[in-house]
Amino acid sequence: MKLSVVVPCYNEADGLVELRRRVVAACEAVVGDDFEIVLIDDGSRDQTRSMITRFHDEDRRFVGCLLARNHGHQLALTAGLSVARGERVMVLDADLQDPPELLGPMMELMDQGFDVVYGQRRERTGETYFKKKSASLFYRLLNLMVDTAIPEDTGDFRLMSSRVVEVLQGMPERQRYIRGMVAWIGFRQTAIEYDRDPRFAGETKYPLAKMLRLALDAITAFSTVPLRLATWMGFALAFISCLLILYTLAVWVAGRTVDGWTSLMMIVLLIGGMQMIMIGVLGEYLGRLYMESKRRPIFIIETVLRAETKVPEVARRAAD
Repeated sequence: MKLSVVVPCYNEADGLVELRRRVVAACEAVVGDDFEIVLIDDGSRDQTRSMITRFHDEDRRFVGCLLARNHGHQLALTAGLSVARGERVMVLDADLQDPPELLGPMMELMDQGFDVVYGQRRERTGETYFKKKSASLFYRLLNLMVDTAIPEDTGDFRLMSSRVVEVLQGMPERQRYIRGMVAWIGFRQTAIEYDRDPRFAGETKYPLAKMLRLALDAITAFSTVPLRLATWMGFALAFISCLLILYTLAVWVAGRTVDGWTSLMMIVLLIGGMQMIMIGVLGEYLGRLYMESKRRPIFIIETVLRAETKVPEVARRAAD
């Protein structure tokens, strides 16, 4: 199969009909009928699952990957990639902020020898000033902290070769930041710029709390800089403490008494607060090690709806 389009869906019933129309049109224009569209239901509470089932019944080019519960966007995407069979795999969000019509130019770039063509946003229409600026700051801060350069102003919207997907599927970590993992894999990668549209329907699945969680996963997955900062802060506080001890001894030798209750409390609170931050940083990394050590499956697929196109073994042998 030439192409798979993988689309994680969580409560996206309002936009699935338009998604179907645009993605099918884009695929047919580029590869004819040689494609599949993998829709992942990530434990939706609306009609998303039933619509995916209906799409599959009406058009066998649709593959339904129905998860047993909500796993989150990154794990749902990982589940969809495990089901995809295409030589090339396009990752697309169900909100249609990233245009599927870029498939043609992406395929042309891949024909030139690239293994990954990722979408890079020029404009982010319909997003708040705070979200735009915080996202920009995050990408730049992240690249200061990691050894592998992660392209700025990108999401998961990309076209990948099957060998990149295979390597990605062999990476077993639970706390996944897929755009960073793809950058870490290497091979030849290039960007295609585009203007991001507003969400077609529904509400964003990445409010501030989830964005912060994703940012934390990205930093802890690709950088030990927070641990180093905690170490250096510890040394700095120890040095300041030594200076304060020398100052206290000097005051005691001089025979002067210092009331100093306010300054003492400020110092105690400062040192205590910094210690709690450092313990929290250590706890984040330790917690991730603990979760990884359980070796549980990172996602659970309840059902895969797929039209079986393989020739049965008995029939194939008879044909031979």
